[in-house]
Amino acid sequence: MTSLYPLCRVPRSLDDVTTVRPRTEIEPRHLRLDRGAVDAVWDAVRSLYASGTHPAVALCVRYQGEVVLDRAIGYARGNAPDDAPDAPKVLATPDTPFCLLSASKPVTAMVVHLLDERRLVHLDDPVAEYIPEFARHGKETITLRHILGHRAGVPNPPESTMDPDLLENPDQIVELLCDQKPIWRPGQRLAYHAVTTGFLLAEVVRRVTGQDIRTFLRENILAPLGFRWMNYGVAREDIGQVAVNAFTGPPPLPPISTLFRRALGMPVEDVVEVSNDPRFLRSVFPSGNVISTATEASRFFDLLRCGGVLDGVHVFEPRTVRRAIAEQSYMEPDFTLVLPFRYSLGFMLGAEWFSLYGPYTARAFGHIGFTNVFCWADPDRDVAGALLTSGKPLVYPQIYWIWEMLRRIGNAFPVRPDR
Repeated sequence: MTSLYPLCRVPRSLDDVTTVRPRTEIEPRHLRLDRGAVDAVWDAVRSLYASGTHPAVALCVRYQGEVVLDRAIGYARGNAPDDAPDAPKVLATPDTPFCLLSASKPVTAMVVHLLDERRLVHLDDPVAEYIPEFARHGKETITLRHILGHRAGVPNPPESTMDPDLLENPDQIVELLCDQKPIWRPGQRLAYHAVTTGFLLAEVVRRVTGQDIRTFLRENILAPLGFRWMNYGVAREDIGQVAVNAFTGPPPLPPISTLFRRALGMPVEDVVEVSNDPRFLRSVFPSGNVISTATEASRFFDLLRCGGVLDGVHVFEPRTVRRAIAEQSYMEPDFTLVLPFRYSLGFMLGAEWFSLYGPYTARAFGHIGFTNVFCWADPDRDVAGALLTSGKPLVYPQIYWIWEMLRRIGNAFPVRPDR
């Protein structure tokens, strides 16, 4: 394959690099679904992989709680554009964990919402009530609600925030953020906070509960549901199982590259490199290093679609979930992403026409992760899904296949007649 930009080598037979979780997928006809429409969803994923922009892709889609698709295609390791043709390759499977990057934010948000449910915090409290030193430079009025809704006025992280050497010493990162000056008054403008807010929320959790956010998440949400992954980072011995990210696609150019650098605190190529760093993978990076399989990520969003109760396990009150996904901004221009978005308190919301989750997804909620990770639930369709990718292109023509996949999911799982 010849290209003007780095791509992965694509084998002639896609079946040779495709894995389906055995004895898991429910036959569509048993759920009154059209088999051809469901197959068309996976065909779009195959076309996305065949574009060479992703070393590995995994997809899990649940309908009414049943797994309809749970598959992976490509290589978790050894087939990035920079890898030698004869490099050892590790096949991606549905059990391969990926880094969710910014799709980690809903997990962190739900930890905070759970604390609110238990009356340990209140969303309209100033952050400085829990972290007094955060009040410096006029930040004393920034609330937890401002942070969850991307209105805190501190969207751009100090460059050293992404330094892997600091990740294992979060106290220093919190100190950097406490000393940061806001760009504008809290609540004044909507601007996606890609990095900064996660560390602040994690510190609130630690000061309120006495536990680090990783431990609290595991004990209160993950363990009751039997999750293997879906937490911040992984144990040292599990690092080799995580799919390796690769920078692919056309070179990033201004103004898009400038926007991403400002939001992330470093060039996008460096972000990809950091995401593979063992220090990043074993640390707690609350805005961006939840590690999960597509299976577990879709199950987490199915928990929320079901109002906080899954498989008989009660995790959240239904009103806690409703509060978390309630709209806070309606197609308002985002001063970071320079596009109109709908946000709740921790989630990116769908819409009728311009939507992250396909057309006619007004009640869908979820989040994207840098750059082509999608985790979401659509209550109108009884669907929860996760598309995880290890390629990290910015703007590339083959992104069409992600949109097409989401459109085909809308066709395969139509809106319920009572909605």
